[in-house]
Amino acid sequence: MKRVVWGVLSTARIGMNKVIPALLKSDLIRVKGIGSRSLVAAQQAVAKLGLEEAYGSYEDLLADPEIEVIYNPLPNHLHVPMTLEAARAGKHVLCEKPMALNAAEIEALRSIKDIYIQEAFMVRHSLQWIEARRLIRAGAIGQPQMIQSYFSYDNLDPGNIRNKVEWGGGGLLDIGCYPIVAGRFFFETEPERVMALIKRHETFGTDVIASALLDFGHGRQLTFTVSTQAGRSQCINVFGTKARLSLPIPFNQPPDREQNIVIDNGATLDGGTAVTHTLPPADQYQLMAEAFCRAVRGEAPLPYGMDDASANMRIIDALFRSEQSGAWEEVAA
Repeated sequence: MKRVVWGVLSTARIGMNKVIPALLKSDLIRVKGIGSRSLVAAQQAVAKLGLEEAYGSYEDLLADPEIEVIYNPLPNHLHVPMTLEAARAGKHVLCEKPMALNAAEIEALRSIKDIYIQEAFMVRHSLQWIEARRLIRAGAIGQPQMIQSYFSYDNLDPGNIRNKVEWGGGGLLDIGCYPIVAGRFFFETEPERVMALIKRHETFGTDVIASALLDFGHGRQLTFTVSTQAGRSQCINVFGTKARLSLPIPFNQPPDREQNIVIDNGATLDGGTAVTHTLPPADQYQLMAEAFCRAVRGEAPLPYGMDDASANMRIIDALFRSEQSGAWEEVAA
């Protein structure tokens, strides 16, 4: 397959530290350069990563006819505007999550035809998640009934984009979207109604603790808590009628370490009956980008599109409505 030529909007940390290094591993991808509002910043980033070209503006990057795909890791409030601009320039776009600030904002992207746009949930391409779902489908834990997840980090920097409510900061948009995706991925359906309990920062206005209960119908439930002001931790537990499946590092899997899935029937309650399934190291960002490239080249369908991004965003919208109402909220169709 001919390599797909990529360009990156901004010198955002996730791009510099995780995504671009993953792209550079792939035989399917050529990362040409980075566009920044500062040419100096772009030049420094390009030199650090060994890329070809630095662009002194986003517009210059989008105007390069050789670039086929844009990776958009800009702050949340710029996801839709810059994805729209890139798509209008004829570029396919892999946009960081969340795709938008709300589901209504995503609708502007539906006007774009013959361009692929995908929300960058790398976890759905990880070997760990795919194998875990295979095990669940095969009946390894019986019928899945409950999913519990936790995800947190500690960020007190008032200048950080995750602490700017007007830019789409806060825990629910930044990391709460991951447990939601987990529920949809492992239950393989959409929730019907949701309820949230949220604590907001007295100065930032962002949600610093968000807990949620999602009803997936037929008794299936997802509960999760995320926080931007707690010690770093993350986990997913899927409870079935026969056993529990655990993903110890479900979201930020190190690409150079083996990945584990633990299944425990609880017979001894001390982990003595736990069975660990070990998978080889793999970079979920690389796998995500390669799947996107295959769609661009017409070798495979687009794994996830606008309907999927909109579905996830409608759930987050409903959780924010529940924060205000203090009650269950239906997830809009």
